[in-house]
Amino acid sequence: MTWVFAALLALAALLPLAWVAWRPARLTDRGAADRALYRAQLAELERDKAMGRLDDAALSAARLEVQRRLLAVPDAAPARMGGRGPVLAGLVVVPVLAFAVYFLNGLPGMPSATFAERRDVTQRDEALLAQLRARLAAIPPENPAARQGWLLLAEAERNRGRAAESAAAYAEALKAGFEPDIAAQRAQVLLEADQVEEAAAFLAEVLPRAPGHVGLRFLSGLAEAQAGRPAVARATWSALLATAPEGAPWRGMVERRMQALP
Repeated sequence: MTWVFAALLALAALLPLAWVAWRPARLTDRGAADRALYRAQLAELERDKAMGRLDDAALSAARLEVQRRLLAVPDAAPARMGGRGPVLAGLVVVPVLAFAVYFLNGLPGMPSATFAERRDVTQRDEALLAQLRARLAAIPPENPAARQGWLLLAEAERNRGRAAESAAAYAEALKAGFEPDIAAQRAQVLLEADQVEEAAAFLAEVLPRAPGHVGLRFLSGLAEAQAGRPAVARATWSALLATAPEGAPWRGMVERRMQALP
């Protein structure tokens, strides 16, 4: 009976994909698809906030991340339609292989991890991060390996919800040489850590080194807005829009941000 129930669940999960694969495909470009996805994510965040699922800090951090990704979407050539054959074959092959592997090696009776086991995993991860931090501190900052290590550490800290530690790791990565994208990442995590004035000062320092970087200019306006200086934020974003290329995918998002200013 358990296997029958599992098969029914798998069928229910795969039916929507089968329906989409069977319908006529439409040509679209990757950039348009990515932009549509990120706009849908922004709308979903607003709905979650209205329903009380997110507080203001969580909404701001999540919205900032989605908007950063929206700004980074490149223009792309139209994608080509692929045949349905591989997709439909995958709908059959993947579940069959999954059931076969699980039937041979699965342990449905295995209990879930205890609190103590999860705590031990967390402590082990913390020890590994501390060890990585110590090793990186011993490497000369101009060493390319050091930069890559600090970037990995910054992302790991960010994924663990520790934005301040992530910003510190990004600062170490910048010691190997200025990179606008890394600077934008540091500014963003400073804002996520609610270190608004530090983010604004950092952006004022690095913007002259990359005056045309869209992400840095947008974050500069965002820092001013969060610092309670809407006039400066409006001027910053107005200047960004004035130099935006025609059809820039991020124009609408910046305009909505400006309209939301007091």
